[in-house]
Amino acid sequence: MKYPSDGALLIIDMLNDFVDEKGALYVPSGKEIVSPILEKKKAFKSQGLPVFYLNDSHEEGDEEFSLWPFHAVKGSWGAQVFSKLSPEPGDVVVEKKRYSGFFGTELDRLLKEKGVKKLYLTGLLTDVCVFFTAHDGYNLGYRIAVFSDSTTSLDQETHREFLERMNKLFGAEIL
Repeated sequence: MKYPSDGALLIIDMLNDFVDEKGALYVPSGKEIVSPILEKKKAFKSQGLPVFYLNDSHEEGDEEFSLWPFHAVKGSWGAQVFSKLSPEPGDVVVEKKRYSGFFGTELDRLLKEKGVKKLYLTGLLTDVCVFFTAHDGYNLGYRIAVFSDSTTSLDQETHREFLERMNKLFGAEIL
């Protein structure tokens, strides 16, 4: 597939704590999307398009731990990108403390510096971090596309429901 020159691939929270069986918040279907994400990454890089990693990176006392188990603590094994998807030279890594890759980060500025106007979302979870990144991206004026085979949730019904929501609410193209 040929992607537009103003597109960027976003790989969201493909971290050990979510993808590896030993992870604190293991998502059983997380490993199923590794290969499709790698295929997309290869295609984007072959076209000279940017790849961004949006990674949970929490301080030990983060208030998010009142809602979720202790996970993705900055500098820990759990906060590292799953080894098969490791960032390569030229990839941009953005650490985030909340669901959205935009909240409290430099993501918007970094995307604008690269002339990005369309976001192609992959990763975890369709109904949490992917959804809220799409939400904020839409509100900031980006066009949104989501790869259905490169995102997942804890169950397929929720996955499909949130793909549909992103399509209806943000005009997201579901690929």
